[in-house]
Amino acid sequence: MVARNVSLRNLNTFGLDYRADYLVTVSSESEILQFLNSEFGNIRPLLIIGAGSNILFVNDFHGIILRPDIKNIYVEDENSGRVIVSAGSGIKWDDFVRWAVNRNLWGIENLSYIPGTVGATPVQNIGAYGEEVKDHIYEVRAISLEDGSVKSFSKGECHFGYRDSIFKNKLKGKYIITRVFYELERSREPNLSYGVLKDEVLNSGEITLESIREAVIRIRKSKLPEPETLGNAGSFFKNPVVDAVTAEIMKSKYPSMPVFPHNGRRMKISAGWLIEQCGWKGKRHGNAGVFEKQALVIVNYGKATGEEILRLSEMIQKSVHEKFGIILEREVEVVV
Repeated sequence: MVARNVSLRNLNTFGLDYRADYLVTVSSESEILQFLNSEFGNIRPLLIIGAGSNILFVNDFHGIILRPDIKNIYVEDENSGRVIVSAGSGIKWDDFVRWAVNRNLWGIENLSYIPGTVGATPVQNIGAYGEEVKDHIYEVRAISLEDGSVKSFSKGECHFGYRDSIFKNKLKGKYIITRVFYELERSREPNLSYGVLKDEVLNSGEITLESIREAVIRIRKSKLPEPETLGNAGSFFKNPVVDAVTAEIMKSKYPSMPVFPHNGRRMKISAGWLIEQCGWKGKRHGNAGVFEKQALVIVNYGKATGEEILRLSEMIQKSVHEKFGIILEREVEVVV
């Protein structure tokens, strides 16, 4: 349950070989309570991680890392084609998506092949190809690290935003998520609002849950490097969200700039396009660089440090701001 002086190389997808004073792995809610009541329960700082796919370490971590490894799935309720399924927070997200697709449950197929665990999905409010996980989350169950109480958060109580939630700001580090309840469907209209996904699905033939999932995986594999071969954390930056007037002005100045509707009156600008226009795509800086096929992805060529990756990200932010007047926000969490 408790390991000391642990290498973090296999606990972050950048493959950075820093160390943590302690690593605690818990596989049930009762084990979490045991941990909280043990001699290690009051050690701080404390960091909760899943698959480490959205984290950038820049130093050794002198504290305790808590990793949930709860891995069971239950069908909780089914009524009129609506199915409530709960999943343990330690399950790999794509394993859960595959589980749902194999059982003809619609809703999260567009989110296939996103790295990370189930427990991270409500924290980050993951999204891709016109879907956000918040639209399919029914409830989140978590344990307070302060007093061990168990709380169920409704969708509204999670305060979901673009790649954001209450667990990422107000309650950051205060609760450990143990189970996530998803509302899925036996049938629905496929979401093919993104042209690239629609084209890929139609080219494969019949539109099915399986064909959509397979199309998403092919697209992601064609654009993103596998962390096992080239360390990375997926999209390093969020797509900036601006008001419609600002988007229209920028679009008139840069006609080729990709712009997408976002929550009605707001517009989302492609961060990858902005970075590429600044000349960063495929550019290497020391042992870190920007992936040649996707400018949103910063990669570790094998010997980069966290500081080196962080400095590169800051250089990218500076150049985008100077050229476009837009400040890119990191999607990756920097652990100092």
